[in-house]
Parts: sequence; structure tokens; C-alpha cells
Amino acid sequence: MSQDHRTPTEQPETAPADQMPEQTPAETQSEQPGHESQMSLAPIVIREDYRGSNKLAGKVALITGGDSGIGRAVAVHFAREGADVAIVYLDESEDARATLQMIEAEGRRGLLLAGDVGDPAFCRRAVERTVGTLGGLNVLVNNAAEQHPQKSITDISPEQLERTFRTNIFAMFYLVQAALPHLEEGDCIVNTASVTAYRGSPELLDYSSTKGAIVAFTRSLSGNLAEKKIRVNAVAPGPIWTPLIPSTFDAEKVGKFGQDVPLGRAGQPAEVAPAFVFLASDDSSYITGQVIHPNGGELING
Repeated sequence: MSQDHRTPTEQPETAPADQMPEQTPAETQSEQPGHESQMSLAPIVIREDYRGSNKLAGKVALITGGDSGIGRAVAVHFAREGADVAIVYLDESEDARATLQMIEAEGRRGLLLAGDVGDPAFCRRAVERTVGTLGGLNVLVNNAAEQHPQKSITDISPEQLERTFRTNIFAMFYLVQAALPHLEEGDCIVNTASVTAYRGSPELLDYSSTKGAIVAFTRSLSGNLAEKKIRVNAVAPGPIWTPLIPSTFDAEKVGKFGQDVPLGRAGQPAEVAPAFVFLASDDSSYITGQVIHPNGGELING
């Protein structure tokens, strides 16, 4: 992967719905999961005209990968809808602190939880701290993920394979196991899948496999928890401009990112987060085991 060559700039993190960036800059970052603070074109976190209406008033949410990208946007939208929000992140402290400030700017309480979601002991501690500090848990958003492109399946090491599955799907089992004793009727779980679960990705074999597993996990868990009236759904984004993109691909691919979908551009986190709000709120009270597809117009079955 090419070396980091950007000059980070201050960019607004809000925009009107009709002014989303048409092109992503050809830039890279040298390590995953990437840092939003180092992106020369900051992702749009929330639309200028997004008005909260207390859809999540009094709720407590725990969001993994909540420091940046889609997770940050979900955290800010949830806060604007009245929820207190705990965010889990690996080690991106600057990004996490910025997200916390955004949550608090919405008048809600936030909590930062640094650690590895692939560690079941950490997942238990994260849930316990959320409940102990924020007073409960109503919405679990399993969003954290990593991806490492390889040209051939023979290039995927056992270490990479295990690491990708541990972060992307094992962690969901660990977190649900820890959260379930605290979830009650009307509470919910929202998982982040991907368009790659449906159309595949030749260079992201292990990543797309985990995303397919997340779809099956979502459908299966929804049936398992239906009697408890705990809903489980997922969101399967397409190409969304987040720190994971420049930290994964070379500059040429990043510069063309999202241009192959019908809408002709990468999406922004602000265009995905409202799907999480819908699935976390009572607006979706009769929906479970389903997947929403904010993907720029790719037609997929499922």
C-alpha cells in the first residue's frame, strides 16, 4: 500500500442532501482501520436539514466502530434522536474524542470504550460499563469491521483469516451474548452487513464471507429472539466514504471509489445512518430479520 501522502484539512461534516461530494480524493492511509481526522475530504456525518424527533428518547445505545465513518454518523443521529450513546473503538482516540464531542453537542451523554471487539472479555466489560454508566442498554449496533484485500485466496494467511472473522462476526456473538441479559421487550439489535454479502468481492474473499455470515446471523438471531420481542435487523451499505477506504486500497482505486454504482458516486455516512435510526426506533416495530440496502442503486436479491 502506498504511503500516506495527504495534507489533512478542515472540512464541514454536514451538508445539504443535494450537495454530497461527487468524487473521492485519491489518497491513502498507512494503517487500518484508518483515521477520520487524517482524511482530506471529511465524510458527511449528518445532513444540515436532519431534524431529530425524539425517536430514541430515553434509550441507551452501544455502537462498535463508533469513532468514525458509519459508526460516528449513527452515534450522532442517535444522539439527535434523544439517545445516550456508548461507542467502542480500537485505538483511534482522536476520532473517538471528536465523536464524543458531537454526541454531547446534541445534549446527550456519551461514553468511550477502547478495546478489541475480538476479545470476548472486552465485549463483556464494554456492555457492563455501558449499563453501569448510562443506566441500561436498549440498542446494540454491531458495526466494527476490518478488511484486507488479496489478489488470490492463497495469499490469505491463517492469521488474516482468523483476525477478519474474529473482528467482523465472532465479535457479534460475543456482544450479543453479553448484551442479552440487559435487553428487554422492544429493544433491538442492528448489524452492519455489506453489499459484498450479496454480489461478492474477488479481492475481499474473507471480508465478504464474514458479511454473508452476518446476514445469516441476523436472520437466525431474529427468529431466536422473536419470542422475547427483541428485534434483529441489518443494514448492508454499498460504497460509503469512510476511513476504512483510504486505509484499505491504493490511491487509484480510492480516487474512483463508488463511481461504478448507478448513482455514480460514493455514499456518505449521513446517507446510511437514518436506516439505523429507522431500525432502532418504533417506526420499524413490525420489522425483524430484514436488511436495508443503501448502496447507490445496485440491484441485489435479498
